[in-house]
Parts: sequence; C-alpha cells; structure tokens
Amino acid sequence: MTQPPPPPPQQPPQGGGFGPPQDQPPQTPPPAAGPNLGKAPEPGYGYPQAPQTPQTPPPAAPQTPPQPPQGYGYPQGAPAPQPPQAPPGYGYPGQQPGPYGQPQQAPYGQQQAPYGQPGYGQQPGYGYPQQTMPHQPQAGQPGGGKKLNTQMLIIVAAVVAIALIIGGGVWYASSGKDEGRENDTAGQSGGTGGTDDGNGGTASGKEKAPSDPSAKVLFQVPAPEVKNDSTVVVSGSWLTDKAYVKSGIAQIVGYDRDKGSELWKIPLDGPVCQASRHVTDDNLTAVLYQPAMPTKADPSHGCSQIALIDLDAGKRLWTKTVKTGDQLLNFDNITLSGKTVAVGSTSGGAAFDVSGKLLWSPKPADSCYDAGYGGGEKLVAVRKCGSYDQRQLHIQTIDPKSGKVISEYKMTEGIEYASIVSTNPLVVAADVGDSAGDGSGISDFFSIDSKTGKLRTRISAPGEQFAARCEGITRVEACNLLAVGNDRLYLPTEEHDGTGKYSQTNEIVAFDLATGKQTGQRADAGDGYTISPLRMDGGNLIAYKRPPYDKGGQVVSIAGGSFKQTTLLQNPATDSVRDVETSMSPEYSEFLYAEGHLYMSKVYASKRSTVREKEYLAVGFGTG
Repeated sequence: MTQPPPPPPQQPPQGGGFGPPQDQPPQTPPPAAGPNLGKAPEPGYGYPQAPQTPQTPPPAAPQTPPQPPQGYGYPQGAPAPQPPQAPPGYGYPGQQPGPYGQPQQAPYGQQQAPYGQPGYGQQPGYGYPQQTMPHQPQAGQPGGGKKLNTQMLIIVAAVVAIALIIGGGVWYASSGKDEGRENDTAGQSGGTGGTDDGNGGTASGKEKAPSDPSAKVLFQVPAPEVKNDSTVVVSGSWLTDKAYVKSGIAQIVGYDRDKGSELWKIPLDGPVCQASRHVTDDNLTAVLYQPAMPTKADPSHGCSQIALIDLDAGKRLWTKTVKTGDQLLNFDNITLSGKTVAVGSTSGGAAFDVSGKLLWSPKPADSCYDAGYGGGEKLVAVRKCGSYDQRQLHIQTIDPKSGKVISEYKMTEGIEYASIVSTNPLVVAADVGDSAGDGSGISDFFSIDSKTGKLRTRISAPGEQFAARCEGITRVEACNLLAVGNDRLYLPTEEHDGTGKYSQTNEIVAFDLATGKQTGQRADAGDGYTISPLRMDGGNLIAYKRPPYDKGGQVVSIAGGSFKQTTLLQNPATDSVRDVETSMSPEYSEFLYAEGHLYMSKVYASKRSTVREKEYLAVGFGTG
C-alpha cells in the first residue's frame, strides 16, 4: 500500500525569491461526494480523465473567518473586505452536485417595448476587473468549494457601497481590436466560430501552440509595502504589445512583458477603486480612484475620480468628476464601449467621451437610476426602478453617442441585482429569488436579443452544479469563470471527485444561447486539475488549468467545434514555483494570457503576517 504524497505548500516562498515551501502535515478530509459517474453523462457533462498520481487531502478550513483590520479604503466601524487567501493547489472535496441535466426552458421575465430615456453614452473595448469583497473568499475557503451565503454577501456589499469602497477580483484587458481580443475574459467579443484546423484550433483563433509549451518564470513583482495593518485595493491589469500594466498602491505601472523591468509609472492621488478591463483599439482604458490616500482618521475619501489612461504612452490623459449641484458624486463601477467611458452607482450613471466631453450625468428628478453598465462591443445599462421590495430591472442596450435606448428588456419584479456577462451577444446573469444559495450571484442566465429586447431563452445554472461567479451588487460587469462566444455560454462545473485518492476535478460545458440547451460539448480538466474559462480567442476558448500538488498549471486552447484541447503553456512543477502559482487562483486574482505569456496578479495588498514571508503583487510566465 503506497503512502499518499505530501500536501502542496500553502504559504508563499520564503526569502528573496521562489524559496522552498513550508512543511505542513497531511490532513485527511472526509471523502467528497461527486456526480454519479456510473451512468451515461447528461449532455455537456462527462467523466474525469484517467487517474494520475493520488492526491493528498487539503487542510480543513476554519469555521469562522477572521475579520480584517480597519485600514485604507474601508469605513470605520464596518467590516472591510477580506483579501483573498491563497487556495490550495488542488481541489477540496466538495458537496455532491446533482446531475447536469437540461436547463429550464420556460422564458422568465416580462418583455416590453423599448421606451426613450435621456442621456446615455457608449464605451469601447471589453473586460472588467472583479473587485468587490462579496467575491473574495473568506479565510480558508477553497477556491472551488462551497461559497458564501448570499444574504451575507448582500449585507456586506451594502456596507461597502455606502462607504464607496470597491474590492477586487479578476480583470483582463486587451491589446487589440474587439474581434478575438487577447484578453476578452467573459468573451464579450463573441466569436464567429471557425473550422477546426486539425491541430485543435480554428482558423479564427490567434493563439498558436509553441513548439515547446514548457514555460519559465519571467519575473515577479514584489508585493508593495502596506502599513498600519491595512488592506489596499490594487485591482486592474492590462496587456499591450509592449507592456504588462498593473495597478499598485495609488499608482499604475507599466512593466516590460518579458523582463519585468519598469517602463513607466502613473502616480495617483489615492488608491484605485475600480478599473475597466476593456481597452480601446489604441490602448486607452479607464479607472476610478480616490482623491486622496486614506488614513486611520479618514479611511475613505470616496471613489469620485474618473481617469482615462493611455497604456502605450504611460500617461493619464484626463481626470473628471461629476457633481449634482454642489455634491461630488462617488461611483461603484466603470466600463468602456467604443469611445465612451461610463460609470454607475446608486446615485445614477454618467459618461464621458474619450475626449473628456461629458455625455450625460444623473438627473435628480429621475425616479430610476443606472446602477451600472456593461461595455465592450455594445453599451448596456442596468437601470433600476421602484422601491427595494418592488424593484424592477431594465436591461437597456443604448447608443453610445446619442444615449438613445435601442432596446429594453424588463426583468420580473423582485430581482434586485443583475450582471452583464456579455453585451454582444447580450447575456445577463441573476440570482432569482436568492435561489443560488452559494454566494455565486447566479441561478439563471438570460439570453436577450439586443436589437428587439426580447428574451431568447433562459438558462438555469444551479449553484451546486456550476462554478461561475457574478457580483452584480455594485459591480455590474464583475463576472468571471465563464466565457461567451460562438453564440454559446461556456461554464465550468463545480469540483467533484476524481479517480485518484483525494483528487478533485471538473469540466467546462457549453450552452446554446438560442435554445438554452447544452450542446453536448465537454472539456475535461484531467484528474487533479480544475479548469476555468479565461476568454475567447476568435472561435476558440482559452482556459486555465489549476494544477494538483505535484504539477504546474496549464493554459489550453479549446477548439470551438471539436472541443479538442491544445496546450499553449505548461508551468514548472517545482515546489517553489507552484507555491506562488497556486497562491493566485482564477476565482480571486487577475489572469491575462497572450502569445505564450501568462500573467497572474493580486487585487489586494495587505500587511504581511510575518516579516519572513515573500509575497508577490504579480508574476509572469513565458514559453520559449
């Protein structure tokens, strides 16, 4: 009888670089229940791959997560968001998901004719940083395990919204045009599909497999120093042809893509609150930030500063604010579509042209307000009307220049929050009746015709079966672990038992956005790995495989037609490198992949728990 291998390291490397992991005694968890693999799979769901090396059980999670200290950007007397804790390098045994059957097909919500609405604008590019505490895992929570209680998330998010503090999640930008954009995380660029080229890719995909996918560590950016036991938001990362760009503490820095050397730095007056992951064709993007550095006496100055950033030149082109009378407004979210920068909040929405011209701002007499916007190829507003207990959400596709409402879909009353997953095709996620029960913010997806405002289909996505996440409470575009392209929605299943001892695995399945049914396509992670969609590459799907304890992570391209997987990048399997890699999970970090380069970065900076710990803000991997 063989002994199980030692558990993966859970701490960042020690000393001045990728040092050896700390030793931890193995712990034996109860066996996890998974889906019934003894019968033929439902469409879109399948068996794990052949067994590999037995996995070692992860450590148990604490019952009560600790509360973070008061610090930068958080209100006094209110709990601050937890910085993401490093999940283990392999899955926790999860609760048993039900069979992956067909979703409910009955349309949900009311279809109404469009009506006029004053003042709207448009935005360019695609992407959106995930940066709100509702999606940050509590201490000890596994990346693919059971999620937080939805009611608690809403309560905590309300505190955050009042304080006008934004947290972090995962943001990707793009260095090219929307079609097949390199960093289109939720796949809002869509994709026309493509014919399999025989190598697992399609003619429309730009990412090609290198002759040798083996990668090495290109560079690592040390975590910034944080004082006074504070937690500071550092969300926002982008990738251009020349630079990897990452937000730091009250600054945005451009790094050489291969060497990690600093190319330029943009200082800000205060920490970044939110960052758009959409980028224009000429590499402009937008951020929200505070007007001053928080202090213990004044932990938040509000997120009132709207800035346009030139990622090529490394310059802040302009900073704007919006007032209602003499009152300076704070905003919760920011996005781009075309040449429009749009921001939303409980005070309403505003927008600027990239030239700096104000396109619209909140109207005090308006009984409805724009909580936020989805950007990318089109601009979509989530407009809220009615009281809290009789809320109705209007999903409006709007003209980015004139502000005219092109189409509108009215969701059923009582749905308080909705997230824009994609603007073209238009896909909206919502937790209907708080039925998800797992903190994911998703029980259903709504596929909507953006030209007519009519519901195409409703897709049921039970939280115990699927692992995608959307915040939607203050950040309308904050969705990850999913992608949209080929008129399909790609979702990862929750982790379940693999074939190895203590191993976990999952799959990516596809839903047709016209019918709402699963297509039967399935991409297996492989035993011990968990797979997550990152973005579309034309008609192909780019995905990341989080590794087991004894291997390195992978980036793969999944052919849109055959679903054949091609390995684009394979990270080192050494303990020290894997320790750093697994400290940044796709659920709670920023992942960018393009042209044989993978960049991971954190969205929070915190005071180190010990002076010996070596922590990183970002790490870059590359092939060749």
